[in-house]
This record gives sequence, C-alpha cells and structure tokens, in this order.
Amino acid sequence: MNTYHVIIAAASVIILSFLFNLLAKKTNIPSVLMLILLGVGIQLYRKPDISTGGSEEWILSVLEILGNVGLIFIVLEAALDLKIKREKIGLIAKSFFVALIALVGSSLGIAGIIMLISGYPENPDATLFKSLMYAVPLSIMSSAIIIPSVSSLIPEKKEFMIYEATFSDILGIMFFYFLKDYHHVEGALNITGGIAKNIGITVIIALVASYLLTLLFQKLKASAKYFLMFAILMLLYAVGKTFHLSSLLIILFFGLVMNNTQTFFIGPLKSMSVPEKMKESMHELHVITLETAFVLRTFFFVIFGVTITLGSLVDWKVALISVGVVAVLFLVRYLLLKIFIRKDIIPQLWIAPRGLITVLLFYAIPSGHIDSHGEVLEQYDINYDYRIPDFPEGILLYAILITSLIMTVSLIMNRGEKVRDVFMDVITLKGGDNTLVDKIEESLSDKEEENYIEKEHNDEAEPPEDVEKD
Repeated sequence: MNTYHVIIAAASVIILSFLFNLLAKKTNIPSVLMLILLGVGIQLYRKPDISTGGSEEWILSVLEILGNVGLIFIVLEAALDLKIKREKIGLIAKSFFVALIALVGSSLGIAGIIMLISGYPENPDATLFKSLMYAVPLSIMSSAIIIPSVSSLIPEKKEFMIYEATFSDILGIMFFYFLKDYHHVEGALNITGGIAKNIGITVIIALVASYLLTLLFQKLKASAKYFLMFAILMLLYAVGKTFHLSSLLIILFFGLVMNNTQTFFIGPLKSMSVPEKMKESMHELHVITLETAFVLRTFFFVIFGVTITLGSLVDWKVALISVGVVAVLFLVRYLLLKIFIRKDIIPQLWIAPRGLITVLLFYAIPSGHIDSHGEVLEQYDINYDYRIPDFPEGILLYAILITSLIMTVSLIMNRGEKVRDVFMDVITLKGGDNTLVDKIEESLSDKEEENYIEKEHNDEAEPPEDVEKD
C-alpha cells in the first residue's frame, strides 16, 4: 500500500472521528456507533480479504496493541475524573456499591444465558467459568461514552453517573483479570491468599510509585514531561504484568494521587506538595490524556468494525439472545437503583452503554496460545483455552448498539426533544435553523469558552468532565 495513502486514510479517520464527536454532543448519538459503522464500511470496501471474516493477522495484532495501551489511558482517564471530597463520600459509596453489585449480578445472569444457549451440560466447553469470561465484558458500562453524554443532567445525577461509570470500568477490568489469572489455582484458601498477596504487593508499589511520580511531575519543567510520565506508567504496567501483578492499580493510584494531592499529601508530606504547580499542570495533563485516549479509541473502534463478522448480525437467534442479555442488564440496574436511590431514577436507569472495555476484554480472552499471565506458549494448550467454540460474536455488537441507542433516546427525551426530530436533523444534516457546519462552529466556540473558564477560574483545578470522548 502506498505510504501517502496510509497517511491520508489515518488523517481522514481522525478528522471524521472529531466530526462524529461534535455531532454526538448535539444529538447524544454515541460517536462509537459512527466509528464502528465507518469500520464496517471499510470492511465492505476492502472485500473479499476482510469481509469474509478472514481478518488479516496484522489487523488483530494492531487491535491487541491498541487495546493494551488504550486500557492504561482509560483507567488513568477515569482516575483523573475522580475528585475525593468529604462531602461526596456518601455519593461515592453509593455509586461504588451500585457499580460493584451490578457487575457481579449482571455477570452471573448473563453467564446463565450463555450456558443455556451453548447447551451446557451437554457441551462441556460452556462451563460457568468460561461463560463468566464472556459475561464480565458485557456487564461493564462504558465511562468513555457516559461521561461526555451526561453533561446536560442536573449536577447530582451527573456526578452519580460519572462515579458509577468510572467504578464500573475499573472494577470490571480487575474482576476479569482476577478470573483469568486465578482460574488454575486450586482451593478457596489458596485463591484468597493469592489475591490478597497480589493486591497487597501491588498497592504498596502503586502508592510508592504514585507519590514519587507526583513529586517528579512537580519538579520537571521540560515541555515533554507529560509523555515521559505516560512512558513511565506504561513501563510500570508492563513490568508489573511480567511479574503477574495487578498493574492497573498502579495506574489507578497515580491518577487518584495526582488529582487529589490535598487528600494524599497530609501531615509531614504536606510540605512536599506544591499546589500552585499542580494547578498549572493538571488541566494540561487531563487534556493530553483525553486527546491521546481519543486517538486510541478512534482507531480501535474503526479496526473493530473492520474485523466484525457481518454474517452473525443477520442471524435472528443472535439478535434474540442479545435482547435477553440487555434485558438482564437493565433488570439488575432497575433493582439496584430502586434500592440505593429509591426514586427519580430516570434517565439514570437507561444510561448504561457498552463500549471500548467490552470489546477490549472480549479480545483478551485466552485462546490456548497464551497463558493466563500473557506468556506465549510453545504450542496450543487446551488448559489455557477459555473460549467457547462457535460463540456468536454478534452479541457483542448488538449489546453495544442496543444499549447506546437506549441511552440516546432517553437523553433526547430528558431534554424535552422529540427523537424523530433529532434523527431527522442528523439525516438531513440540519438542526432547526442551523446547518451541520453551524453546529460544528457552535461546538468549537463552546469548547474554547469551556477551556478559558477552566484555565482562568477553576481554583481547585478539577478536570473538565464534559471534554468530548468517544
């Protein structure tokens, strides 16, 4: 392929992704859907080498690399959105337990559906463990979609959704990797001891590394310090994975310490923190993190669209199963919101889209060629094959599509607009008296104003919660 053609294609994808973001802000239609459809369009254009399902190996390799690096930025981005304040402890605790119980409850419910459709016990491959490996990714909410989508909600509802989505991401990722890493450990005591030891060592390393990196961040004056920090975090993540540690905790703690220095630097450590320097740098760090994650997400979802097996999308059985999976998600969510919030649960009930984490973890399920710690095996080992043969991958895309559309409709109705009018605006590229170009110019003006206010008037230097994401 011509080098310049590759550059043109990559640049065009990023430009389109930016335009999708602006359109998503005005319509609440997640840009994720537009990126996936773009990938599907590329797949159809490039037939027959991809559209038949025989995806080129290099594409899957790129997808895996983007996924791992993207995982680091997703957790960091989520941690930088968490501001720990005493008056918000109740809200944080409530959102934490909703996210945790919803994750476990939804995973068990969906695992039951997967075992049923896979013919267990006649099919010995569809065990509870393997079914959970597929169910956990489907049970994780997408903070990447939720956080920019809830900016129009009242503050209390918006904060609850941001915290819940962030906790869902982090807890879901940890739950998935604990299942993956401790599957071959026998005995409840050994598993509990192994997990406790793993978390204990990781937390100690995470805290020490977070404090040292925060102090280093304050001292550095070089213009390239942000990507230096990202490189160090990726190095710590990879080294931690090599030693089978829960490396995501290192990323999580770094983000929390960076965004809450007044909480973590207390007592004798207080003199080591320089709040003024942190205020100057935190906004830039958050924006660079968001924009890097934006590029990673853009190519991840486009490549995901390229690799989708389109045949599974026209199977009515797959569609029916997907509806059942989504029904479990919203049933569990309804019960939990009724218990913890009790009333006024609309539109929160319907804001539960699936996205990048769901896709990323789905592709991280071992297939027998890599062990549970990521070590490449010399030959296929059935003991490390956690996949269920002939599992309909279309369920994944259907879950993303259905949950995203439900969220879109609920947010449009919450604004008091008619769903039909909004979708017609998208189709005709109009919005009332405004053309799409007017909408883009308006969005750019809004962004400039938000950035100015954030930089000049945010005394606490909190990261902007409504910066666009995929």
